[in-house]
Amino acid sequence: AAAAAAVPLRVCHQEIVKFDLEIKAAVQDIRDCPGPLSALTELNAAVKEKFRHLRGRIQELEQMAKEQDKESEKQALLREVENHKKQMLSNQAAWRKANLACKIAIDNSEKDQLLQGRDILRQRKTTKESLAESASNITESLMGISRMMSQQVQQSEETVQTLANSSRTILEANEEFKSMSGTIQLGRKLITKYNRRELTDKLLIFLALALFLATVLYILKKRLFPFL
Repeated sequence: AAAAAAVPLRVCHQEIVKFDLEIKAAVQDIRDCPGPLSALTELNAAVKEKFRHLRGRIQELEQMAKEQDKESEKQALLREVENHKKQMLSNQAAWRKANLACKIAIDNSEKDQLLQGRDILRQRKTTKESLAESASNITESLMGISRMMSQQVQQSEETVQTLANSSRTILEANEEFKSMSGTIQLGRKLITKYNRRELTDKLLIFLALALFLATVLYILKKRLFPFL
């Protein structure tokens, strides 16, 4: 009977040790869990299940201890049960601390993501404002260039108009010069004609004067010297 009872005790011990190690590993997984909360919830569900199995095995070991015939073995098993209970309580405390640390880490991570999201939104907003400012500056520059081109075109039109007016003035002056040239040529012809006529008149006057003098001399000669 003692040998038959030893088998369940050994199996119970082994399962208690196994669940204890699995719980410790699961608690470490919870402590290292990066999130999200759904992953943490799944890990906690697995730990709860392991605690349930561990608690059942400890209760079985305690029942077996109470059923021992020898008081020494009974007390030894009960002390072992107490040690397992203390270890289970220690694991539960570590589990709670791991959950707290994990939740804090997840909260901080979510806050960081929110801050990064805000920074990204702020950067996008800044980028949009910069692009809007750049577009506004480019628009102003283009408008300035357009105004300058408009002024240049207006100045060019004024210059062309001035050149056209100057060209008309030159053409009119040329026409006047042509007209004056014709007048000058006509005046030159008239002056030449007047000079010729003046010369002719002088010759005629000279001949008339000579004839007059000759006539006077002839008359004087006839009256003063009739015998000649």
